[in-house]
Amino acid sequence: MNIAALLAAYKPGHSLGQAFYSDPGIFARDMEMLSGRWLCVGHVSELPTAGDWLTAELGRESAIVTRRADGEFSALANVCRHRGSRICTLPHGHGPTLTCPYHGWTYRLDGSLRRAPEMPEGFDPAAHGLLPLPLKIIGGLIFLSFADHPPAIEASAAALDAMARRHGWDTGKIAARKTYTIASNWKLAVENYHECYHCAGSHPEFSALHALARPGNRRIGSKDVESWGPAPDGNEVFRVMHSGLADGVLTGSRDGKALALPMGAAGGVDTLGPECVFAELGFLSAFLAYADYGVIYRFIPRKSLETEMEVIWLVRGDAEAGRDFDPAALTWLWDVTSAADKTIIENNQAGVLSRAYRPGPFSKMEAATRQYVERYVAELARLAP
Repeated sequence: MNIAALLAAYKPGHSLGQAFYSDPGIFARDMEMLSGRWLCVGHVSELPTAGDWLTAELGRESAIVTRRADGEFSALANVCRHRGSRICTLPHGHGPTLTCPYHGWTYRLDGSLRRAPEMPEGFDPAAHGLLPLPLKIIGGLIFLSFADHPPAIEASAAALDAMARRHGWDTGKIAARKTYTIASNWKLAVENYHECYHCAGSHPEFSALHALARPGNRRIGSKDVESWGPAPDGNEVFRVMHSGLADGVLTGSRDGKALALPMGAAGGVDTLGPECVFAELGFLSAFLAYADYGVIYRFIPRKSLETEMEVIWLVRGDAEAGRDFDPAALTWLWDVTSAADKTIIENNQAGVLSRAYRPGPFSKMEAATRQYVERYVAELARLAP
């Protein structure tokens, strides 16, 4: 597979060629590219006390995020410095140290080596700590990268942090989470998220509540920020976009009425307004904020034709299920929307695999998808032989 030739043949303003959505060789190159970007791997509420840890994976890479005794966070490669075993094999855990299950090497929560039994004279524990990974906490969201030198994140972090703090995400907590396994290439899943050309036909529930489903409503306004240019510039891609809700609608609910306690120091819909905010940082992480709850989308490529889409719902930190919100009502909109997305993405993938598939042109309502695809092409071209 000559990836360079396929990239050179790409026609701007169109979807990608079939191989980009199916070929294992291109998927391997995708994973190389994605491992060098910033990824959202969770929320600080998952690690409330010292000794808590979580794991995150992307392809062959695995990370451990720990909360140390000083309350700060560390991101560490989940690879033992003895003979390379994975150390933490569960999604979450707690303990004063991290111990490799293979030969018992034990590490402190900052990654330094505490114990390595039966090592020869001259062995230097200080030279065998777990490898640190770049880590950034942004408005309560945990981001890391598997690259030694990931793209600069200062501008995107500032924009996302301002949005997240305004909506109380830094002091919020996870109320629910669900994973949807999609039989498709990861790019089709992410492309679908970037456009609302399909919303009127596929998401009547969403469309009744959100102005974004209407033609002409995807635009960058005075409160919005965006850095998603067509060429790599050393910075991570990001977007924060405000979008209106339908008349009388306050949040993403069946009847448009508030579902939970207002989030954020601004005090809810009176100051946050009847709107929602869409945000993205990196190629695999997306966010949605209402006045009373938030949603995190994590796209996790597993195979060339398999993607996991994890959806996480946030509420105010002091909110209690059953008293301050109904979990079923809270998750309704983005559960029904994600289930429908799974179906249309899988149908998209089935058609793309046909010998009749030809790349088609993007519509005016797919401007963000076009930006995403053309930036992807430019990023992959940097890695092509």
